[in-house]
Amino acid sequence: MIITGDDPEYIAFVKARLRDQFLMTDLGPLRYFLGIEVSSTSDGFSISQEKYIQDLLALAALADESTVETPMELHVKLRPTDGDPLPDPTRYRHLVGSLIYLAVTRPDISYPVHILSQFVLAPTTVHYGHLLRVLRYLRGTITRRLFFPRSSSLQLQCYSDAMWANDPTDRRSLSAYCVFLGGSLVACKTKKQVAVSRSSVEAKLRAMASVTAEVTWLRWLLADFGVSVTTPTPLLSDSTGAISIARDPVKHELTKHIGVDAFYTRA
Repeated sequence: MIITGDDPEYIAFVKARLRDQFLMTDLGPLRYFLGIEVSSTSDGFSISQEKYIQDLLALAALADESTVETPMELHVKLRPTDGDPLPDPTRYRHLVGSLIYLAVTRPDISYPVHILSQFVLAPTTVHYGHLLRVLRYLRGTITRRLFFPRSSSLQLQCYSDAMWANDPTDRRSLSAYCVFLGGSLVACKTKKQVAVSRSSVEAKLRAMASVTAEVTWLRWLLADFGVSVTTPTPLLSDSTGAISIARDPVKHELTKHIGVDAFYTRA
């Protein structure tokens, strides 16, 4: 159990009440929890999973000590039929499942993990080769961590993007976004869109709608914590077409099928 707050006296009171009701031990300041390492300084605190990565590399039993600069090669399009089926997919499934949890503190592997997780039902030798590349990337970047500064502002800012028709099998696009609270990353996600987009603008508008929903929930959450968020949340995208539609959605033949996403993003 993690107890946090800005009132040391009340935290001590809660601990005392819990000890009265349950057999528990106070382990002191948070340093390690469910595989996540926490370190604190006067400037802020950081989280990482260095030991978790070491255990993962030991489980994978890589035959060499090489590292790579990126978790996945550019423009790779994996298909279910690539390569030969693995005789025993158990290790592949276990490693991919572990990487999904690792992405909590390593958002830089979110994209390749999302791609590789689509083949856990019937992985092949090609899929396993790309999985080993992610592990070699982690070996070379094992000390990377997320930092949360104490002086960070309490204003939200978000970024969204989409890869149009990214999946070579069903041609669905991929949405990705991240949300910052000041200088702290508080939310990020990579997910395949539920419908086929007929243009890159449509795909990026759907991604903007997804992050808008996330920001709406985060603003409610901050309000529950007593944090007043009165200013609009900036949403940054590299698609001038999607931004134009979101600002002034015109209900005509070419955009009426995405009018709901446009209106929601604009609202």
